[in-house]
Amino acid sequence: MKCFPHPGNVNFIKFGCMRKLFLVLFMCVWLVPCRSQNYQLHSVYMYSFIKYVQWPEQKGTEFVIGVYGESPVTEHLEKMASVKKAGDKPIVIREVTDLSGSSGLNMLFISDEMSDQVTEVISRIGGSNILIISEGEGKGKEGSNINFVEREGKLAFELNRAAMERENLKVSSELTRLAIII
Repeated sequence: MKCFPHPGNVNFIKFGCMRKLFLVLFMCVWLVPCRSQNYQLHSVYMYSFIKYVQWPEQKGTEFVIGVYGESPVTEHLEKMASVKKAGDKPIVIREVTDLSGSSGLNMLFISDEMSDQVTEVISRIGGSNILIISEGEGKGKEGSNINFVEREGKLAFELNRAAMERENLKVSSELTRLAIII
């Protein structure tokens, strides 16, 4: 950013440069917490999905949420899991680095970093009764069950009915009313 001299008004130059610098700093400081806060909202939604999606069989003694790839959502999910339960089962958050480690999952969140692998994830674990959640434009149409998107500056989610049927998952009408159906 370069400030050009304004003939005859030195205070204008200082004020203009300072204002631009303040604006840039403000945007940097403001945007970082919003991104983190957005992932906090992801975890709130994901906890709600537990309540409004019915799995055909309950695996194991824990409700396991996997996170495929690094994501800020992991921290928020761990905080949520420390105080919440899925019915009478404790919620466990597991970082998934290899899809062969997906057995025992009830839910899998595909991070933004791994979002280009949605089709591969579905081909490897599709049909396993795992709720597959992605984030990013077009990922719901690629076959994830639920896809987080931004609409008018707000977090929203798409619900892929065909993908829910593929996973043999039943969705409550309350969740369907809140979703963008694809």
